Amino acid sequence: MSDWLVLAGPASKDLSYSLSKSLDLDIIEVESKSFPDGERKVRFQCDVKNKNIIFVQSLHPPIDTHLMQLLFTIHKLTDEGARVFACIPYLAYARQDLEFQKGEVISLGVLSRLFRSVGVSSLVTVDIHSSQGLGYFSFPTYSVSAMPMLANYAKNNLKLDSPVAVSPDFGGSARVEAFAKIMDIPNISLKKSRNRNTGEVIMEESNIEVTDRDILLIDDMITTGNSIVKAAKYLKKFNIGKIYALCSHAVLIDNASSIIQDAGVEEIIATNTIPCNVSKVDITPILTEHFKTIR
Repeated sequence: MSDWLVLAGPASKDLSYSLSKSLDLDIIEVESKSFPDGERKVRFQCDVKNKNIIFVQSLHPPIDTHLMQLLFTIHKLTDEGARVFACIPYLAYARQDLEFQKGEVISLGVLSRLFRSVGVSSLVTVDIHSSQGLGYFSFPTYSVSAMPMLANYAKNNLKLDSPVAVSPDFGGSARVEAFAKIMDIPNISLKKSRNRNTGEVIMEESNIEVTDRDILLIDDMITTGNSIVKAAKYLKKFNIGKIYALCSHAVLIDNASSIIQDAGVEEIIATNTIPCNVSKVDITPILTEHFKTIR
C-alpha cells in the first residue's frame, strides 16, 4: 500500500485525515499561502514519483480559491510523476450542465476540460447535481450517493411521527425515492418553477396527503435556502407536523441557516462534504468503499 497516499487539500483537511485513517494510508498536506493581491501559491513536501495520490479537496466557498488550489496542485503532482485520483466531495459549477438560456457557458463542461488538462486520472464526487453531467468527463468519473447515510441518520436520531420524505422539486424525485426506500416511508415531489433571470422560486399547487405528518425535506444542496423556505411555507398550509431539512451539501451562504429556521424548519442536517456546524453525517465510509474498489 506504500504506493498510495492521501493528499489533504486546504478545503478538506478533516475529511482527508478521516479517509487516510480508514484506508490505512499515509497522508501529506498541501500548504497554501496568499500574496497581498490575493494570488495563491501551493506547495507539498513529499516524493510522489510513481505514487497514486488521492487528493481530497471540496470546492465550497471561496469556490474559485479552492478550485485554483486544486488545479495548481494536480498539475504539480502529475509533473512530478504521480497518478492523481481527485476526490472532490462537493463539486462546484455542476448546476450549469446545460445551456438553459442562449449565450450561457456550460461551466461543468469547462471544468471537465480543466481537470483533464492538469492530468486528473479519475474523479469521485458526492451526489453530483445531475447525473447527466458525468457525461462531460472523458476520464473515469463517479458520483457516490450520501442518501443512504442521511436516511440512516434520520432513522436512528430523529423522533418522527408518520414521516414523509419530500423533494422540493420534481428534479429530485430519484433522490427522495432512494432516501424514502431506506427509511420505508412514503415520498412525494413538489412542483417548483424557477425564473432563470431573477432566480425567484414559485411553488405550484399539488394535491398531497401530509396532514399531521412530519416532513423530511430532501435536497442535494442548500445554498440560499430559498427552495427549502418556499417548500416549508407551502407545506404548512396542510397542517403538517415538524419539518427537517436534509442535504448532502450545506453551502448555506450569508444568513441561509437563520432564514430556514425562521421558516419553521426544526433542524438542518448535512454531510461533511462541506465542513460547517450542520455537518452531522460523515461520508468517510462511502468514499472508503469507492477507493477500495479501484485500488
